[in-house]
Order: sequence, then C-alpha cells, then structure tokens
Amino acid sequence: MKTLENNEKTKGDEMMDYPLGKIYAFDFDGTLTTRDTLIEFIRYVKGTKGLLKCMGRYLPLLVAMKMGLYPNWKAKQKVFAYCFQGMPLEQFDDYCQKFARDKVHLMRSEGMKKIDELLAEGHTVIIISASINNWVEPFFKHRAGVYVIGTMIESKDGRLSGRFLTKNCYGREKVNRLLQLFPERKDYWLTAYGDSRGDYELLDFANEGHYKPFR
Repeated sequence: MKTLENNEKTKGDEMMDYPLGKIYAFDFDGTLTTRDTLIEFIRYVKGTKGLLKCMGRYLPLLVAMKMGLYPNWKAKQKVFAYCFQGMPLEQFDDYCQKFARDKVHLMRSEGMKKIDELLAEGHTVIIISASINNWVEPFFKHRAGVYVIGTMIESKDGRLSGRFLTKNCYGREKVNRLLQLFPERKDYWLTAYGDSRGDYELLDFANEGHYKPFR
C-alpha cells in the first residue's frame, strides 16, 4: 500500500500532464467521520434499544465477518434489512437528511477543511464509501461539485426492499466504481485518503495515498 505523510509532495507531481487534472478520493467512515455511520444511523432511527437488539441478533455473523469467515456485504445487507426493510423510501430519506443535519459533529474538521480547500482550488473531489448513498450525500449538500459514490439501496413500490442495488462499495469495488465515473486512468492524477482494510485497494490504485490522515 502506497502512503505518504500528510504534507509530503510526490516528486514529479506538478510536471505531469493530466488532461483531467487532479482527482481527490476520500473514504467516508473513519476517514472523514469519527464513528461508523451505519451504527450511528441505526441508533438515530431506532434508538439505543433498537441498535442493541439488532447487534445482539447479528453478533455471531458480525464476528465471523471480522474474522473473514463471512462476506462483508452479506452481513451488512442482513443488518440493513433487519432494521429498515419495508420502511417508505420517503421516510427513510427524511431520516437521512435529518441525520446529516443533527450529526454534523461526527465529521472531522481537518478533513472537511481539506475538502473545502481542494474545491476552492478547482479540483475534483469524490467521496467513496461503503455506507449508503442516501445518508452520505446530505453531509455534502452545501459543497457543490462533490461526487458521492456509495452503496445503493433498492426500493419497490416506494418501500425499502432491504437489498442493495449495487455491490457493497468496499475494497476493490471502490476502484471499480471510481473507474465507472472516470474510466481513463491515464488522464488524471489520483490522491486517495482512507483508514481501513476496505480502502487498501483504492490507496494502492492511487498515485498518492494517505492512511488515517486527519487524526
């Protein structure tokens, strides 16, 4: 995994000719936030008792996932379905908007400051997260130009099905989703920021990687 200290510049960076310029890709949970937002969102909507009930039900599965014995996406989808399956999409999105409004303190100030600086300089900023798009996007609604790539959820007849429309945006899938948006890799210099195993592939794919940068 290629990583650099926060203020270290890569030699030759400014000398290269990239038609699309510089693209900056940020993981969300842990990198830009101080806590895992899936856990915090469940607590916000269902309360602490609801969160504990969910975690208690799926604790063996979550332990197996941490040990690499059960797929990350399957465990996450089961937890999500248990908590939100059948909820009207409109109600869910309303919770997402309010969550971002009420939990802004979860954001790391240095990370958000860095994003604001990059936007002011005219660079492309992407948030690439395994979290659900619906609650990640509202955290950036006042920052025009920020792309949000996350896990997409399915709804049928206006209600959440409990299933994901896309693969869990984790590991190699982060690279795949980035390439869907910007397929010509040679046309841009990529700087990535992450903090966990799910970011290793993205950090390796980047020209410049920063691990746990805003702590």
